[in-house]
Amino acid sequence: MNSRQRRGVILLLLSVLCALGAFAGVLSVIDDVKSKVGPEVTAYELRSDVAPYTTLSAGQFKKIEMPERWLSENAVTDLAAIRGKIAVTTLKKGSLLQSDMIVDQPALQPGQQEVAIMIDAATGVAGKITPGSSVNVYATFEGARESDPDQSKIIVTNARVLDVGQLTALEPDEGNRGQSPTDAVPITFALSTLDAQRITYAESFAKRVRLALVAPGGDTTVPDQDRTYELVTDK
Repeated sequence: MNSRQRRGVILLLLSVLCALGAFAGVLSVIDDVKSKVGPEVTAYELRSDVAPYTTLSAGQFKKIEMPERWLSENAVTDLAAIRGKIAVTTLKKGSLLQSDMIVDQPALQPGQQEVAIMIDAATGVAGKITPGSSVNVYATFEGARESDPDQSKIIVTNARVLDVGQLTALEPDEGNRGQSPTDAVPITFALSTLDAQRITYAESFAKRVRLALVAPGGDTTVPDQDRTYELVTDK
């Protein structure tokens, strides 16, 4: 082996040693990053915005994996935690689900019962009434005789909404087959026995039932003399 060949072999060995050193350095950096990041855990990201007081379901969230050390202590890592829960505020798309974003769904109080009725979607809900809302329930009735005036009545005040169902197309009654189907939404209330009777009566016999959203903390008391309205007595 002449001197030129020896130099070539030496340069080749040096190149191999440098490559091994670089590879070892990369492995060292990777190990260091892993030691700092730590193990990955499951978290849940919102697929889209969720309105306040909306009942939560698994389909609203996307499962992701991320380093445990990057999660806050109140991050939700098991979707079983949303069972029976509602959003306490607006949940934004892309946000990680945390326990302080959700609360227990409102439950019945002693003496109350769940009552569900169908409410016209256009006039009764308008997308703003959600579980946890408080509403006043208005109903309009035709006069018992042709000479009697029509009346609008507040039949229930401060009714608490437990659930808002899916939009449903209702077929017209037998006597109104020429009309188009009406879009309605099932609304479930927590009511006393008397208020439950009032609201089911209105659903059956009123021309129209309308819900009026009550502002949180607002005064929902309505004097008896203001619960019935007739156009002819309006001054």
